[in-house]
Amino acid sequence: MKSDMRKGLSILLMIIVFPVVGSASILKISVDAPIHPITSEYIRDAIDRADKENASLVIITLNTPGGLDSSMREIIERILSSKTPVAAYVSPSGGRAASAGFFISIACDIFVMSPGTSTGAAHPVGVSITGQTMDKTMEEKVTHDAASYIKTLAEKRGRNTKLAEDAVRQSLSYTEQEAYKGNLIDLVAKDIREIIDYFDGKRLVRFDGKEEVLDLKDEEIIEIPMTARQKFLITIANPNLAYILLMLGLLGLYFEFSNPGAILPGVLGGIFLLLAIFSFQILPINYVGLLLILLAIGLFILEVKIQSYGILTVGGITAMIIGSIMLIDTPIPEFRPSLKVIIPVALALSLIFIFLIVIAIRAHMKRVFTGKEGLVGEIGIAKSDIKPEGKVFVHGEIWNAEATENIPKGAKVKVLEVKENLMLKVTKS
Repeated sequence: MKSDMRKGLSILLMIIVFPVVGSASILKISVDAPIHPITSEYIRDAIDRADKENASLVIITLNTPGGLDSSMREIIERILSSKTPVAAYVSPSGGRAASAGFFISIACDIFVMSPGTSTGAAHPVGVSITGQTMDKTMEEKVTHDAASYIKTLAEKRGRNTKLAEDAVRQSLSYTEQEAYKGNLIDLVAKDIREIIDYFDGKRLVRFDGKEEVLDLKDEEIIEIPMTARQKFLITIANPNLAYILLMLGLLGLYFEFSNPGAILPGVLGGIFLLLAIFSFQILPINYVGLLLILLAIGLFILEVKIQSYGILTVGGITAMIIGSIMLIDTPIPEFRPSLKVIIPVALALSLIFIFLIVIAIRAHMKRVFTGKEGLVGEIGIAKSDIKPEGKVFVHGEIWNAEATENIPKGAKVKVLEVKENLMLKVTKS
């Protein structure tokens, strides 16, 4: 009886466990963007899923100019601790894995490049991720640290430490053939199927020294796209869009403060500004550039109130453009707004600000036509002698009036003031 029960349990376990084991697959993700917190989250989530699903391999299709050091190290730490082997595949042709992308690729269990791609150029830039320029001593320290880091990764992965170090210290970049001949990469492959066929059955030495034989034959390739949230965040992390959101946010809030109760400009301006602030948490913002943009708005306001003959306007437009160029402080072009976006947007926003300010000032300067204030400046007729008080006909009504001079009946009068008792103070017109 017990023997039958054991057999039944064994069969049940086989039914439950074997499909799970047999469900092993190859997970593929595509990173075609700079390395920042969003791409870091995307890669780490994919590796987490691979470990949970007992996947055979994770393939990261990589095309990146580099990115932030902190995000790069998060990705590398997760790759090194992964139970699932991870492969970096630089693709498509014309793509690259530069700077942070080079570090990530070297850290992977497998490093493959597509024909017509490049990798390397990993010298630390002269600006830290906080946006502050590093002095020579600090830059040397960062370079030595980066060189030691890449040597450790390359050595543990059995790659050419000399070429890896030269990519950091001398910012050298390598073609796929140079990298393959120099033992930096494991294979040059035209597509993922070629990678799978080549590494199927190969013995792999993991970062901790353990050996593992890859079983990739007939495995299903599952592509993992970014989540809707990640797609949205990576979209607004675009420096051009972040800059436009900042400008629209400032414009919306200015319009709301100038016209209290409009509501919609204030709501939209607040949303745009918060989205821009989120983007700036990803992008290395320079606060001097932001202050220059705010100074430009102040100069536009002063231009309307002070007759500077356009000097303040020119200064405001100059401050707006310079501040916009300085706003994202990084040598990586993909992290900076394009001049093709900055100049038209800065000029357009400058003109809009000036136009709105002029309209507001003109509205405040117009004479009031309603209430007591609307009577000031009106022309009327003296209905009696005013010595110094009398009656006047103004604005279709007869009013009590007083004057500092004698005004004869029938003379034209001009209203100077409306007193509290509705007595008009007038003078000859």
